[in-house]
Amino acid sequence: MKPYIEERAVEAAKFIINSNATVRETAKKFGISKSTVHKDVTERLEKINPKLAMEARQILELNKAERHLRGGLATKEKYSGTSK
Repeated sequence: MKPYIEERAVEAAKFIINSNATVRETAKKFGISKSTVHKDVTERLEKINPKLAMEARQILELNKAERHLRGGLATKEKYSGTSK
């Protein structure tokens, strides 16, 4: 694996952990696709730093479990006229 990919995977995981960021937020921050973020954090990071990978994966799982709630709130705001 190329060094810049390893570094990107570690930095993305640290960003997710420190800010409880979603895959989408992380992708936007690093200028990469959501699938690249997911692959970096779930597959590549496992080989580089398993402990960091586990921490990041826990945050991603929590975000995944809560995403239907966020979607409902976004829809509510959109149609209530009190959007941000």
